[in-house]
Amino acid sequence: MGSPGLGTGNSGQRLGITEPISLGGPTEYDVIKTRELEKYLQNVGLYESQEEAVSREEVLGRLDQIVKNWVKAISRAKGLNEQLVQEANAKIFTFGSYRLGVHGPGADIDTLCVGPRHATREEDFFGELHKMLSEMPEVSELHPVPDAHVPIMKFKFKGVSIDLLYAKLSLWVIPEDLDISQDSILQNTDDQTVRSLNGCRVTDQILRLVPNIQNFRTTLRCMRFWAKRRGVYSNVAGFLGGINWALLVARICQLYPNALPNMLVSRFFRVYTQWRWPNPVMLCAIKEGSLGLQVWDPRKNPKDRYHLMPIITPAYPSMNSSYNVSSSTLRIMTDEFQRGSEICEAMEANKADWDALFEAYAFFEAYKNYLQIDISAENDDDLRNWKGWVESRLRQLTLKIERHTYNMLQCHPHPGDFQDNSRPFHCSYFMGLQRKLGVPVNEGEQFDIRLTVEEFKHSVNTYTLWKPGMEIRVSHVKRRSIPSFVFPGGVRPSRPSKPTWDSRRASDAKVSGHAGSDKPGEVKGAADGQVDGKKRKRADDSADTQLKNSKYITAVPSSSAEVQAGSPGGAVSPCSLKGDNVDATGLVEPTRGKDESNMTNGSKTSSTDELSSLNSEVDGSVRCIPPHTGLHVTADASSSKEAEKLAIEQIMSGPYVSHQAFPEEPEELEDDLEFRNRVVSVGNTNNGPLQAPVSDAAGAAPIISSNGAGPSISLHASGSIEELEPAELTAMTSIPVAPVVQKKPLIRLNFTSLGKASEKSG
Repeated sequence: MGSPGLGTGNSGQRLGITEPISLGGPTEYDVIKTRELEKYLQNVGLYESQEEAVSREEVLGRLDQIVKNWVKAISRAKGLNEQLVQEANAKIFTFGSYRLGVHGPGADIDTLCVGPRHATREEDFFGELHKMLSEMPEVSELHPVPDAHVPIMKFKFKGVSIDLLYAKLSLWVIPEDLDISQDSILQNTDDQTVRSLNGCRVTDQILRLVPNIQNFRTTLRCMRFWAKRRGVYSNVAGFLGGINWALLVARICQLYPNALPNMLVSRFFRVYTQWRWPNPVMLCAIKEGSLGLQVWDPRKNPKDRYHLMPIITPAYPSMNSSYNVSSSTLRIMTDEFQRGSEICEAMEANKADWDALFEAYAFFEAYKNYLQIDISAENDDDLRNWKGWVESRLRQLTLKIERHTYNMLQCHPHPGDFQDNSRPFHCSYFMGLQRKLGVPVNEGEQFDIRLTVEEFKHSVNTYTLWKPGMEIRVSHVKRRSIPSFVFPGGVRPSRPSKPTWDSRRASDAKVSGHAGSDKPGEVKGAADGQVDGKKRKRADDSADTQLKNSKYITAVPSSSAEVQAGSPGGAVSPCSLKGDNVDATGLVEPTRGKDESNMTNGSKTSSTDELSSLNSEVDGSVRCIPPHTGLHVTADASSSKEAEKLAIEQIMSGPYVSHQAFPEEPEELEDDLEFRNRVVSVGNTNNGPLQAPVSDAAGAAPIISSNGAGPSISLHASGSIEELEPAELTAMTSIPVAPVVQKKPLIRLNFTSLGKASEKSG
C-alpha cells in the first residue's frame, strides 16, 4: 500500500475552527507502526476485493441508467413535450462509508437519487420506480419505507445491498454536473428532501475539510473496526454511528494535519478522553444561511441544550448528529476512550500491541444481570418491519429505566441483535444491568421496573403497521443463563487461559482501590475479569439476596381482560404483575464506567484564566464563550503532555455553550430517524401525579416520579400511551426546572413479560 501520507503533508493551511495542536511530521516509528496497522486491518478483512469493487461500480452505473429511464418515462406520462422528455434527467449520488472510501466487503451502498420538480416522491419514486425495480430479475429483497423520517427504498441489485433516498429539487432539468454542495440547492425543497440531501452534503464536506484523505480513511477504518469490537458502534442504541465516527476522526486529522494513522489513532483517544462534553465537536463554523433553516445552537434552541455529546455536521443546515447519546452510553464510550488511551501509551512503551486495542468487549461476561427482549413475527417481511420499529424504541426503555430509578440502575444496551436458528422469524436484544457505582447500598433497597416495562410495551404497541403475530416479551436473565445462541457457533466460550488487557485493567483497578469508585478520572475495571487465568470473585456474588433466575414472567390480570402485547391500542385492565425481587446489593458490578457527573464535567472549568474570563451570560441562563481569536497553543511533536493538554483545553473554547446547568435530558426529545412515533401527543405539564392503570402485586401504587421529574407521558381511558414529539417538547424544555430533592424510594427489581408471547414460549 506504499507509504501512506508521505509527501502529502499539510502546507500550513488551517482546516477547522482552530489552529492545529501539532504540525509535527511522522517519525520512522510512526511509519513502521502505521504499516503494521494497515496490515492488521487487511488481515481482519476490512478491505474489499478488486472484483467486488468492480461489481459495485457496475451496479451503480446500472442504477444511474435506470433512474434516467424512469424520469423520462414519467415525464412522457405527464404529457411533457418531446424536447422536455429528452432533457429530463435524474442522477445518482453516493454517500456514507462508500463515498468516504471506508466500506468493507458486503457493505451497503448509501445512494441518493436527485430528480426534477415534476418527479414526485410518493407517486413517482415509491410508485413507478418501485414498480420498475420489482419487475427486474436483478433486484431482490425490495423494501420501501415511504413513511420514514428519511424516506428510503432498500433492495439488493445483483447481490449488492442498496439504500436509495430521493430528493426532489425545484429544477425542471437536472444537469449532469450538478453540485449539491451549494446551499442554493435547498431552495424551495421540502423537509424530506433537505434530510435526504444532508447525507451527501455532509460526506462531501468532510472530505473537503480533512488535510490528508488517505490518512483520514485509514484512521477511520481503524476507529470503525475498534468501535464495533468494543460494542459502541450503533446510533440507534445510543452510541455512535458511521457519520459520528467520521466527524470525530476528521477533527483529529485537522488538529494533527501531518500525522500518520498510528499517531492519529493515539491522539483520537487522548483528545476525546480529555474532551469536556457537552462542548461540541465541529469541523467548521456553523453558518446561519439565508434560507431560514434551523441550525444547531443551544443559545437559541432549548432542546439543543439537552444534547450530551454534540457532534455537529459541517453542511448547512448544521445539526447534532449524535442526539441519541444518553448519559449511560456516554459513560460507556468515555471509559472506552480512556481504555484506548491507556493502550496507546502502553504501545509506545512496547507493552501492548494492536491486538490489545482491538480486543472484543466481552459483553456477556461484563454483567451479572441482563434484560432479554425477544420479538417475533409471522414471516420475514413482518419481522423486518417489526424489528425496525422495536429497535427505534429500545433507547426509550433504557432512558425510562434510568429515570424511574433515579439513575441508580444503569443500562448497557448491546448494539446488535441475535438470531435463534431453532425459532423462525425471531430475534433477541440484550441489555446489561448494574447498580450505579460508588453509591452506598442501603439494606432492603430494591429496584422496581414493572411500570417502566409496561410503559415500554405501550410505546411499542403504537406501531401503526402492526400485524397479527408481531409479538414482544421482556425477561430477566442472569449471566450463567444467557442463551447459547448469542455466542459464535452456539457454544459458550471457555475462560481465556491467559489474562487479557481488560482483565488486567480490572485487576489493577481493584487492587488500587478504584473498583466501584465514582471519582472523576478513576478507571473502573471490567466485570468478572481474571487474574492469572483465575476467575475473580465478583462483588455481587456474595449478596445475601440474589436476583432469582426467572422464566418469562406473565402479567396476571385482576379481571377477565388480559393485557395483549400484540394488539396496538388495546385496552389495559388493572393487573398485578408477578415477578422476582432483588436487593440492590445484588446489582453492584465492578464494570467499566464513570459517574454521569464526570461525563458532563459540570464541575470542571477551563484550565486557563484567559478562557474563564471570556464566560458571559446569554438570556440569563446559558453560559457561552465568544469566538476566540489568537488563543491557540501549538504543541509541537516534542511538547510535553501538559502542553498538549492545555492545547486541547483551548480548542474547546468557542461560541457554544457548556450547557451542564440544565435539567436532565427529556426522554422523548428525539425518535429514530427512520421510525417516528406518529401518535398525537398530550403532555403532563402540570407536574401533578401520573395516574397509571397498573398497580404492583401488593396493590400499592407503582413507583414512578410524581413531581414532574418523570417522562412526558399521557395515559388515556383506552390504555394507550402518548409521548411528546420534539416540536411539542420545546415549550416545556425552554423553562429550566430546579432539581427536586427526592426521598429515597423503595427500589425493587421486578420484571414482567410484555404480553401474551410468554404463554407460547413453553
